[in-house]
Amino acid sequence: MITQVKPWGNSQGIRLSKELMTLAGIQNNDFLDIEVVDGNIILKKTFKHRTLEERAEEFGGKLGPYDEFEWGEPIGREGW
Repeated sequence: MITQVKPWGNSQGIRLSKELMTLAGIQNNDFLDIEVVDGNIILKKTFKHRTLEERAEEFGGKLGPYDEFEWGEPIGREGW
């Protein structure tokens, strides 16, 4: 696939086709690591840490079916 470098504000940019993004497993707003190896530019998808709230969104905003658990009265030398 061939693409062209174009001006983008004070920088330069390239456009990636939807097909190419799908094949690479890249989505909009993903973070990419860029490195130059032997004069070639290499883009790699990076891991982005998600917050607990972002992860909960996948489950309808709920963190789980968790309720308080009653352990009963202390039996031994537990610290309460």
